[in-house]
Amino acid sequence: MTSPAVSTAVELVDAPLLYKGKVRELYDLGEHVLIVVTDRISAFDYVLDPAVPEKGNVLNRLSAFWFEQTRELMENHVVHTDVEQLGDIAKDKALLKDRIMVVRKAQRIDMECVVRGYITGGGWRQYQTSGEVNGIRLPEGIRKNEPFPEPIFTPAAKNDVGHDEDISLEQMKSMIGDELALELQEKSLKLYGFARDYCAERGIILADCKFEFGILDGRVILIDEIFTPDSSRFWAKENYALDIEIDSMDKEPVRTYLASTSWDKSSQPDPLPAEVVEETTRRYVDIYRRLTEQV
Repeated sequence: MTSPAVSTAVELVDAPLLYKGKVRELYDLGEHVLIVVTDRISAFDYVLDPAVPEKGNVLNRLSAFWFEQTRELMENHVVHTDVEQLGDIAKDKALLKDRIMVVRKAQRIDMECVVRGYITGGGWRQYQTSGEVNGIRLPEGIRKNEPFPEPIFTPAAKNDVGHDEDISLEQMKSMIGDELALELQEKSLKLYGFARDYCAERGIILADCKFEFGILDGRVILIDEIFTPDSSRFWAKENYALDIEIDSMDKEPVRTYLASTSWDKSSQPDPLPAEVVEETTRRYVDIYRRLTEQV
């Protein structure tokens, strides 16, 4: 049985709210920051109703799992994920369990570091229009969902309002400097390679993913979330094919449902049907179990 959905943690945490995103809420603990991952779900820049049970638990536990798996490759911001260590700050430990992460404060680098192993999604749309992906010229005749000979690094400049802006590596260098840009490229490609191989052993294709990095005491560290259904595109190996829209292991049931309605994408949509919410929960729980081999 799934636990109750948590749409906000404001009433559950006795600490100042620093930031409320579409899914995550950040609270100030002084030396550290408390991240609470809610069950909110978004599409086309709208937060939808109702929240999806278990989604926040999966995102938080999966990030914690990957941060531990990759800590030898890249330093990260995690201090702990134990709700009991919050003491009286946590007003409802049962609801907050498995959805909190206490992290070190780092200065965010305003770049989204995207690695693409396959040409799909936004990369495919760019290629169809210009023959390029983020300024990288590609050969003619590439088919949708085809793997690149080597993964490519396709950054985006982060915008707190609206969509992030796809940019080239050269543009990234001009914005944050050559040395830092090349370091982020190297780290991103190395992280992707590690997770791609790990996923492949479990029958999952990691098509693409994105990372965020920060600066702490002059060092680059990994922050935010990694290799979750919200930050990565996972395909079950048995579903892989060229030239089709592959059903990804994330909130695809929500996107499919919305596409089947007359929603104009410019106003708040109607609440999601119960069966769509249930199937989305099942997808998130399934990818967690397949990747971690835990219940």
